[in-house]
Amino acid sequence: MAFVIAETCIDVKDGVCTEVCPVDCIYEGGRMFYIQPDECIDCALCVSVCPVEAIYPDDRIPEQYRPYIAINAEFFEDKVTGWGSPRGFEPEYRTDKDHPLVEKIERRDI
Repeated sequence: MAFVIAETCIDVKDGVCTEVCPVDCIYEGGRMFYIQPDECIDCALCVSVCPVEAIYPDDRIPEQYRPYIAINAEFFEDKVTGWGSPRGFEPEYRTDKDHPLVEKIERRDI
């Protein structure tokens, strides 16, 4: 199991989740954060601090957010960032790119 960041993070990007993650498996995209599923250790610290309740265990994610399981994983693949498993939230692993499905969502002012 890994945790997944879903749609309610889009255009919010509070970032407190990255501060509490003990393994730095949460990475910054252009409009939202993404969890690298192979690096996540299932500690749930990110869930406890997310101000918009955007983070779910992949096996208990609400049906409307199920596509975000793939969106989080695919963000790290060649078709988006090509980062694979960077092993740490460092400046070189921040981007203005997002998964193509996230890019299609209308911007919102929050």
